[in-house]
Amino acid sequence: MLFSVRITNYQNNLMLNICDAPLLGKKLVENKLKMHISESYYGERLVEKDEAENLLKKCSSINMVGKETISLSVSLGIGTHQGVKEIGGVPFLIVFKM
Repeated sequence: MLFSVRITNYQNNLMLNICDAPLLGKKLVENKLKMHISESYYGERLVEKDEAENLLKKCSSINMVGKETISLSVSLGIGTHQGVKEIGGVPFLIVFKM
């Protein structure tokens, strides 16, 4: 499984946008909620599972979309299933580490 990631450094905090690679470019809609999983936000590069794990561990702010991404994150103790929301049947989760 490949993950699509974009990392930014804001005020000495690493921010990670990560999604399941097959979701890149998709537009999700549910009622009035809309989400575009754009290349400009999530698509800097593709990474394998090992690198995705390392990024999830070291980044302090994480915006994630997709079943595989969230499953990996929760298995690492980053976020919980209770915090997961869905748009158009696709899960997303935002985590801020303190």
